[in-house]
Amino acid sequence: MPITIAPEDPATDVAQSLLQAYFTDRAITFIGGVYTPKPADPATLRAPDGAFLVAWRGDEPVGCGALRRLAPERFEVKHLYVAPAGRGQGTGAALLAALEARAVELGAREVVLDTNKALAAANGLYASRGYASVPAYNDNPNATSWFAKPVS
Repeated sequence: MPITIAPEDPATDVAQSLLQAYFTDRAITFIGGVYTPKPADPATLRAPDGAFLVAWRGDEPVGCGALRRLAPERFEVKHLYVAPAGRGQGTGAALLAALEARAVELGAREVVLDTNKALAAANGLYASRGYASVPAYNDNPNATSWFAKPVS
């Protein structure tokens, strides 16, 4: 069954369930001390300053990702997560591409993100999709790597 990606309000039960799974997964795989969840404020993940997308396989939510505006033309990818049921099928790449396209629709010229070295698959995805390593642009204690990509 193909994966479809659709907008979702970040406060819905579906979105919150995926975010909880994301934070639980991050805590298990975290490297670098004690993981401190830093959920983005749902208000920042809604248009016109953000977006929240869910990947679906049929009627099963199998992943999510969000955007929030940092500057007029700069958006940050947040909480990119693929549930075990959606892994190995291109779900992460599809979510990332959809987030980038949505960022462009909202006026982005650059997309940035931070991650942790423990997330090898995520780091590989970002590198394969044209993200370049950049100096830290925030003080996220959970991050060990920062990336940026021009979009238009």
